[in-house]
Amino acid sequence: MAPSSFDSARVVRKVRGRAASDGAGVKLTRVIGGPDLPDLDPFLLLDEFGTDRAEDYIAGFPDHPHRGFETVTYMLDGRMRHRDNHGNEGLLVPGSVQWMTAGRGLVHSEMPEQEEGRMRGFQLWVNLPAREKMTEPRYQEFPPARIPVARPAAGVEVKVVAGEVEAADGSRVRGPIEQPTTSPMYLDVALEPGAQWEHRLPEGHNAFAYAFEGEASLGSGGDARTLESHELAVLGGGDLLRIAAGPDGARMLLVAGRPLREPVARHGPFVMNTRQEVMQAFVDYQEGRF
Repeated sequence: MAPSSFDSARVVRKVRGRAASDGAGVKLTRVIGGPDLPDLDPFLLLDEFGTDRAEDYIAGFPDHPHRGFETVTYMLDGRMRHRDNHGNEGLLVPGSVQWMTAGRGLVHSEMPEQEEGRMRGFQLWVNLPAREKMTEPRYQEFPPARIPVARPAAGVEVKVVAGEVEAADGSRVRGPIEQPTTSPMYLDVALEPGAQWEHRLPEGHNAFAYAFEGEASLGSGGDARTLESHELAVLGGGDLLRIAAGPDGARMLLVAGRPLREPVARHGPFVMNTRQEVMQAFVDYQEGRF
């Protein structure tokens, strides 16, 4: 349990995702990147995809380019095959994560492997600073067995993708993803009915919680607010976040990152600092320089 001397974090605002489609018509819910929450520096987009209907996703995400940011794909159910024009290929299975740094540019595809069954997961876009936008592309990809699990309190289980969590015995559980610039925290938090947990958020980071199963109360005392399933809470006001699960339990993403505080010029799959850089990205892509 984190010490209680820190200022309590609270819900600054809540946002509910909107229905959208991407790729070859894949149906999804856009939570960050829409009109209600265009971004939360350094986060540019958060999509939740989840359906039992194969026709909602089987066309997948055929070849498309990226430049200037990172994509984080976290699978809950289903499998996704990815390939790019640099010869990289892999298969994301349930519980796996891919943190792709697009850097100077690549063209890749993300295609479901099976025609039936449940497909569920998230994709988060994380901005890169100007000095890193033209770096070489790279992947940090980990199967479920490489994602450590912390049990910091009774009835609480945390899959630590990035960042650090203090377990009940005082040990520190650290996720495998490393990104020094934004120093991200990315946690998959599951709470049994009535379970409670306090966690210290990284100081100076922008943070959000997104509930995708059940509901929970976030914050302390009179500042506590209920986060319902498929709602996102922008967090602020302090570093110590108190979470209390509702009667059916809760499962949520808890994410934070150091803000870049740089100008953002974005168009489709390109995120740069100026309009001229975006236009150059289009030229480079059309001329095969990705």
